[in-house]
Amino acid sequence: MRKVLTKLAVTILGLGSVCTFAQKSDLGAWYMYFGNNKISKKLNLHNEIQYRNFDAAGDLEQLLIRTGIGYDLTENNNNVLLGYGFILSQPYVNGEKKENIEHRIFQQFITKQKFGRFNFQHRYRLEERFLQDDFRMRFRYMLGLNIPITQKDMLPKTLYASVYNEIFLHFNSSVFDRNRVYGALGYVINKNMRIEAGYMNQIQENKNRGQVQIGFYNNIPFTKN
Repeated sequence: MRKVLTKLAVTILGLGSVCTFAQKSDLGAWYMYFGNNKISKKLNLHNEIQYRNFDAAGDLEQLLIRTGIGYDLTENNNNVLLGYGFILSQPYVNGEKKENIEHRIFQQFITKQKFGRFNFQHRYRLEERFLQDDFRMRFRYMLGLNIPITQKDMLPKTLYASVYNEIFLHFNSSVFDRNRVYGALGYVINKNMRIEAGYMNQIQENKNRGQVQIGFYNNIPFTKN
């Protein structure tokens, strides 16, 4: 376990170093926490914080906070969720930083399939975006895949590979918004916690930007009092 954690720590530090020395480029860094608390056999509370930087740290691009209530249609495989997001963005406009606040309502459906070592996840999400001077709607579809490397399943003390592709589509004349492609290495700490470190490339209509990503995932199971 120590060797695996050491390798993952070296990977994270290496990615952080790359981001630090590339502050003048388009490489940013996202630090993310994802929590899922089971509040009954069927209901779950989602909580999420993402701290997104233009560089390694200190130059905030976006702070995203999301929460929501989900319901399991079937155990562990199909979940619907209604959520809310608060997004603080600080883009550069003509060399100066501006501040934008967005309130977002979203509905999503997640379904999972397992084929041998391959753990697939499909996420369909509809967003209603309340910007400061505008209202927009957007559809997102993500296909993700986790593949355990050191064991046959996503068990504790397992090193795994993670990839996904997500496309964003507007409900207006400019349909395409962006596409994200992600690849990472992760480690299952225990049955409820895991950590990932990887790279995501985001393609938009007029730009292409890369982000180093470090994510921590925490699931809290339901227990009867």
